[in-house]
Amino acid sequence: MSFSLFRASVRKVATAGSLPRAQLRNQLRISIRKFSTPPPEAPAPKSNTTLYVGIGAVVAAAGAAFYSFSDSGTNAVKSGVQVAKVKTNFVPTKEDYQKVYNKIAGIFDDAGDYDDGSYAPIILRLAWHSSGTYDKESKTGGSNYATMRFAPESQHGANAGLDVARDLMENIKKEFPWISYGDLWTLGGVAAIQEMNGPKVPWRPGRVDGVQAQATPDGRLPDASQGADHLRKIFGRMGFNDQEIVALSGGHAVGRCHSNRSGFDGPWTFSPTTMTNDFFKLLFDEKWVWKKWNGPKQLEDKGTKSLMMLPTDYVLVTDKIYKKYARAYADDEALFFKDFSAVCAKLFELGVPTEQWVTPEPWIMKNVDEK
Repeated sequence: MSFSLFRASVRKVATAGSLPRAQLRNQLRISIRKFSTPPPEAPAPKSNTTLYVGIGAVVAAAGAAFYSFSDSGTNAVKSGVQVAKVKTNFVPTKEDYQKVYNKIAGIFDDAGDYDDGSYAPIILRLAWHSSGTYDKESKTGGSNYATMRFAPESQHGANAGLDVARDLMENIKKEFPWISYGDLWTLGGVAAIQEMNGPKVPWRPGRVDGVQAQATPDGRLPDASQGADHLRKIFGRMGFNDQEIVALSGGHAVGRCHSNRSGFDGPWTFSPTTMTNDFFKLLFDEKWVWKKWNGPKQLEDKGTKSLMMLPTDYVLVTDKIYKKYARAYADDEALFFKDFSAVCAKLFELGVPTEQWVTPEPWIMKNVDEK
């Protein structure tokens, strides 16, 4: 294990100032074990190994070939990758998707000094933003077509900085050309949550790649400068209720804002690469004041002035309905993890017709240390 990787791994634990000591010890144990030499992977079935190579050739030949199908009034577009799978009679198994998961998880700690030493939070943000464009009335948007690959959606203000995540995932796509972008990005979100010590998130494949004409208009993702009514409008359009809105907001336990992207700046918690309920605990336990600076309105903790909360975060303790759920999650991490898992699974499936799913029941993917 290289010193830089060990340093990044330990830094995640050392900064987790709000975690109980026993949990810190557990995090350190997990972090160190994560970088130990893994056991050799079982050899892939010969047929699939050969097919991976064959699919790459067919994809190149397929180019921009597309065809559409209709089932129960639902139109979907399949890209050359899906055509390639049909032509090679290749049907990926759960084990094939597990290999993709493992490869994604393997890049998280290659971040060096990027943010807090992990790419996991920005990979999670890619999965979130590519799924959160769903409109239940028009049945457009969502994770199905992975339209953030195209302008103008890729250039929307809410997606600033996600080119970093898309570029990282593009390297994975080259190694596994048979997986759709929608499946790849959402599987990345699942891996990010689970590998940051979060809950297991049920997931299944079946998303297909769309075309530029299916890109969604700007304004479908939350505006962090707004209030409670805005959250209900944006998330209600996707089909989420108040409890689910609060649970999804708990994703701010990880990652940080960047002044050169959203305009806001700073992390929400002291452990921005570890999934906990600290986001909710800090909302109640810290004294929050408006930050005095030249940027957009955001709050900072009065004690250390090193943490931040967005206006849409703070409404979780000022809105009476939101507050009861936020308090419940602050008091019970297991409850938060249960609800967060369920709402993320729902988010990542938005916009995907039922008939497209490869399996009727979602899978539980193994963490890398469960191999």
